[in-house]
Amino acid sequence: MSQPSPVSVVFAAQSVAGQVRTHNEDALACRPDLGLWALADGMGGHARGEVASALALEELVGALQQGEELFAAVHAAHLAIAAAAQPVAGEAGMGSTLVAVRLNGDEFELAWVGDSRAYRIGSEHIEQLSHDHSWVQAMVDVGRMSAEEAREHPRRNVILQCLGQVGQAPEVGLLRVRLAPDELLLLCSDGLTNELDDAAIQRCCAEAATLEMMVEQLVGLANSHGGRDNISCIVLGLGPAAEPREASPLGLLRKLFKSLQP
Repeated sequence: MSQPSPVSVVFAAQSVAGQVRTHNEDALACRPDLGLWALADGMGGHARGEVASALALEELVGALQQGEELFAAVHAAHLAIAAAAQPVAGEAGMGSTLVAVRLNGDEFELAWVGDSRAYRIGSEHIEQLSHDHSWVQAMVDVGRMSAEEAREHPRRNVILQCLGQVGQAPEVGLLRVRLAPDELLLLCSDGLTNELDDAAIQRCCAEAATLEMMVEQLVGLANSHGGRDNISCIVLGLGPAAEPREASPLGLLRKLFKSLQP
């Protein structure tokens, strides 16, 4: 069996508390040495959300370093949070969402739990790859609510799956993803998607001149729309690979990645 050609990954990331929250319960992991990029959004009283998201990524990284596959590493993160999530003085326990990608040859393996999202974005399109484990998404799935109604519903932040649920293994979404030369992956917390719709996210990405500017503009735009929650995002794409397809015009994202070639 022939082995995939080696590829490089270019990426940028940013995480901020937003305009309302006083502390940041999101956490990011960018580990190109492991081919791993991940984002966790913690929840729990008295800063326990910060503990949950940090623990999720620590355990995820540790399991992958021990040779586990991504699916097993996600479950290791779940078990670690569940073990640490005993309620304190009547407070609720803690938990975390997770969205993670791992480079495998020339494709990515995507895993998620909760409502942190993964998108595939090009200069003229955007596609949500993950499927929210949320109450409003469940209502949309059975036809009891439109996607537009879900965006404004008061229960839009209620999630049905998370890492750390005591006595219940989470449902882990899994998908294999390939990127074209002019596409990128966006991983983000709901602090971004609650403020910006998909069209606004795509425009922001298409107009950015660098990946660093892309995350800066995404976070800045979400903050300008209210920044009601912590806002985190990671953008990544494949470096030099195959020759561009003949007669395919260079979009803004393809120009960006082409400019990164040595």
